[in-house]
Amino acid sequence: MMCENTAKELKTWGGGSTFSYKGNVATGTEIAFGKTNAVVKITKEQFEQLLTAFRGKSVKAGTSRDMAPAGSLGHWLQQNISRSATASYVGAILVDEGYAQKDGSMIIFL
Repeated sequence: MMCENTAKELKTWGGGSTFSYKGNVATGTEIAFGKTNAVVKITKEQFEQLLTAFRGKSVKAGTSRDMAPAGSLGHWLQQNISRSATASYVGAILVDEGYAQKDGSMIIFL
């Protein structure tokens, strides 16, 4: 566990609810979400792969739990990180930490 820093709370991509996470993109994160506080860990290496894959691109966030469109952030996460629908959390973290911008349902990687 990443106990050295306290959890940060953010709104999900759609803004309908909140979630918390520890860590950051540069060091890796531990994201807690849902009523059961399910946890998904994303390592700094996984974030590096994600940022490399999407650098300079504008793609759909793809926050659907089961129908994330091909080429979207959500689809990439489901293929490479976790079958859980984590795009609404990861997208919010990337925007909050300055790696991307939100434009409606699109995420623009910087």
